[in-house]
Amino acid sequence: MLGSLETEVLGALRELDEAPARDVRKALDKRGTRVAYTTVATILSRLYDKGMVRRRRETCRGGERYVYRPADVEQKYLINLLRGVVAMFGPAGVVHLNEEIAKLNPSEERELRRRLELD
Repeated sequence: MLGSLETEVLGALRELDEAPARDVRKALDKRGTRVAYTTVATILSRLYDKGMVRRRRETCRGGERYVYRPADVEQKYLINLLRGVVAMFGPAGVVHLNEEIAKLNPSEERELRRRLELD
């Protein structure tokens, strides 16, 4: 599972599609999340180690840097998350999950189904 700051960094990167750590930090700042550049760079490196982002080297003023992009793992991550709910909470977890899904508005439910490739 991802921590809250990892989730925010990944969300900012998804909005940018592809970016170096400096641009991700600026995007987070615009969202109201103030963190140091080094923190963002460390989180992106950890997300890379977890297979959640891809990166490539790019020449820039002063040397080289990594440019990150989200890995195509969302469906796998969501399915593993759902399996974790079932494993941890059993039938009661499934019932609760269904109740929460029923509370979604139609567009949110469609988006969830699209991401899980259920439709």
